[in-house]
Amino acid sequence: MTKIYFIRHGKTEWNLASRYQGAHGDSPLLPESLTEIKLLAKYLAPVKFAHAYVSPLLRAQTTAKELIAALPQPVPMTTDERLREFDLGKMEGMRFADVAKRWPTIQENFHHHADLYDEQIIGGESFSAVIARFKEAIGEYVAMIPEQNILVVSHGAALNAGINGLLGLPLAHLKDKGGLSNTSTTILSTVDGKSYQLLQWNETGYLHKTKVDPTDTI
Repeated sequence: MTKIYFIRHGKTEWNLASRYQGAHGDSPLLPESLTEIKLLAKYLAPVKFAHAYVSPLLRAQTTAKELIAALPQPVPMTTDERLREFDLGKMEGMRFADVAKRWPTIQENFHHHADLYDEQIIGGESFSAVIARFKEAIGEYVAMIPEQNILVVSHGAALNAGINGLLGLPLAHLKDKGGLSNTSTTILSTVDGKSYQLLQWNETGYLHKTKVDPTDTI
């Protein structure tokens, strides 16, 4: 059995400010995110990873490098463009509140109704396209590294779409499990690289947070 550990990057300045980063926007990790990544490393320390695959965006790269440096064993790392965040077109860099005023239906459907989302209005990427590139990437990793543990560091919206796509959920139910938080861990398993089982969704207990912050999760 192969296990894939999906990590959402640490919290960034734009996450805190409720801005869309997307595939081209980016901002630095918050100082406290570096501490949280060390807590994540402590949680993952018992797991021996064969390889790590990481989005090319700086927030994911920094998270992965800090995480791997804090793990007890070396993990080879490969950057994969297919793990990049959603291309959100005109929404990138905008505050959530401003998008809600300009494109309320687009925002509502992006977050809650993937089957109704029309990416053409904002010149972005479709859910189907993100799921397709994500599934292609994970399928290749599993084929290359069977029956081992694989680490994947990516982004909240792309991970949510890609993981649920691997699980075979239709677009209308893609958001049923809720969002993914910064520095969270979600685990899938597979025996054949075709069907996947969910072992853990959005685990963050190791961060020891005492209150819910809505800017942590997308």
